[in-house]
Amino acid sequence: MPLDQNASSVQINVRLRSAKARDPKCTTVVVFARKGKTKSEVSGMGPELDKRLSEIVASILENGLSLEDLKKAGTFLRLADLNGYQNVAVFGLDEKVKTHEDLRRLGASVLACLKSNKVTDADIAFGPIATLFKSSLADAAQAFVEGALLAAYDFNKFKTKKKEDSKKDEEPKETKLHLLVEKKNTAFDKAIDTASTLVDCVNFTRDLGNTPGNLMTPEILADSTVKKAKGTALKVTIWDRARIVKEKFGGLLGVSLGSAVDPRFIIMEYNGAAKSKKPVCFVGKGLTFDSGGISIKPSAAMEEMKFDKCGGATVIGTMLAIAKLKLKINAVGFVPATENMPGPLANKPGDILTARNGKTVEVDNTDAEGRLILMDALSYATEHKPAVIFDAATLTGACVIALGNIHTGAFTRDSKLRKKILEAADNTGELVWPMPIHDNHVSDMKGTYADLCNISSNRGAGASTAAAFLEQFVDKEIPWAHFDIAGTAWHVGNRLNYCSKKGASGSMVRTFVELARMFG
Repeated sequence: MPLDQNASSVQINVRLRSAKARDPKCTTVVVFARKGKTKSEVSGMGPELDKRLSEIVASILENGLSLEDLKKAGTFLRLADLNGYQNVAVFGLDEKVKTHEDLRRLGASVLACLKSNKVTDADIAFGPIATLFKSSLADAAQAFVEGALLAAYDFNKFKTKKKEDSKKDEEPKETKLHLLVEKKNTAFDKAIDTASTLVDCVNFTRDLGNTPGNLMTPEILADSTVKKAKGTALKVTIWDRARIVKEKFGGLLGVSLGSAVDPRFIIMEYNGAAKSKKPVCFVGKGLTFDSGGISIKPSAAMEEMKFDKCGGATVIGTMLAIAKLKLKINAVGFVPATENMPGPLANKPGDILTARNGKTVEVDNTDAEGRLILMDALSYATEHKPAVIFDAATLTGACVIALGNIHTGAFTRDSKLRKKILEAADNTGELVWPMPIHDNHVSDMKGTYADLCNISSNRGAGASTAAAFLEQFVDKEIPWAHFDIAGTAWHVGNRLNYCSKKGASGSMVRTFVELARMFG
């Protein structure tokens, strides 16, 4: 049964509205205070209201708060009347608000403040932000809206409700946010629509990651992708076990042998440019649950291994976003999907598997299975002769040790591609860190009885040796980069206020879409 597409997010409707055409039914306004020449001030609401709001901000700051304090959580005030408004939420714009990522976090803070005060309809005075981001005001609006919409995500579909609560929730409540601007234009409208589309795809990626293994098998993952892609220009093809065997995907088949459920290989194709234009290719690890197989994992936190499909979910979300945004590129996504279980036919340490490209691999640790399913997918992607290949995988604990849950590790030997990756990540606010691949790392992955081994012969540099293994399945003339999202794919709410405290983050969807634009 495919995943329910609309069960996990609070509905938010963001619209632009001229500051001169406010709705009298809206009784809450969000304002942003910034430091003027002599004092902190509010602008964009009209001279009389700006003056009164600036006086309110001054009185707040006199009590010892700073603009930075106000930026984090805001101050919510209930007033008798303020030109028709009865509530005002004040947020600071200190000198540290410089980037679009700052605005995403500010958008999330605004939504949290409104939710905690049970406000479902609010005007947002965008004037001061317009002053700070004159050169890219539409982009600033997009970032702010992304933050608010991402923060609204709530994965609660499996929680039961009391009868009286379920009656109340038959019609989901919609929070309405109105961005007040001096003059509406098509650039603003497009920015809001882009933000909504991106967040919808990120939230679907989160849904796929958060759904547990019994309710998100490889078959369900494939069916959910097909269902979500309906109405878009995506062509989705699903390979079953028989086709996987026929196509000689020895790694994907081998990993799947310990499971009672069959694997799937998901192919997503989008053609938005001339057929002669080489596609951008995305590959994602889709382990719907990873027990470690015969090399079984410790029981502590094993429930988190439902998140081992987050790389595949990232690719699915990316391809959906590319299609919905109608980018003028060609793109293809590949997701090998399976469970890794210790059933009676499971891989045994020492077994040898043959990859799609004919290379043989010793399986000395069945818990290093992600690279085994990716080697087939990367080999197949190479056959398409794409312009570039990006892969995403929750691949190694070593990357978590190196970078924590702050940065995604980015591995490539291509200096030009590395530069583009860093630029794309900077544009989207997602943190990536360049990690090394060296010939020594390749040597560490050589096999004794086969061409390669799935674990290193030396301790240390586990994330780099895993990347070096994957590199052996991509033709050297094709630009390629591997993203290890083991630290950033889930439980990052302590770092990013627009992500849930626990659960999948939707990591790298925004950056992958930005990279796709760059190759358009």
